[in-house]
Amino acid sequence: MADNDNDSGVSGLGWFLAGLGVGALVGVLYAPKSGKETREDLVASALDARDRAAVLAQQAQDRAAVLAQQGKQQVGEYVDRGKEYYDRGRTQWAQYVEKGKGLIQEHQDKVSAAIDAGKEAYASTTSEPTS
Repeated sequence: MADNDNDSGVSGLGWFLAGLGVGALVGVLYAPKSGKETREDLVASALDARDRAAVLAQQAQDRAAVLAQQGKQQVGEYVDRGKEYYDRGRTQWAQYVEKGKGLIQEHQDKVSAAIDAGKEAYASTTSEPTS
């Protein structure tokens, strides 16, 4: 039953368009103007429609150019922001590496000092005469 409703809706649209075309044809044939005037009006309407289509096409082209330019600007902004984040991360990483090197050097110095102190303590305890 639902299939019948869909078919009648589609054919109903077809009948509507057919009626629209027949109505336009009858209107042109029974117009109060002569054939020459009617043809001139049809040509003028066609030319007007062509001009409007050309204007709309130009407007669409202009709008597309504006949107393309905006897209390029946004992409450029995202690229710049990405570079900024990359540079910031690289700077922080370099700082962490330098801090790590400093900590390693500090611990090396402490270990070397402890080793030297141990050597001195050993030398002082072994060089003393035992009574």
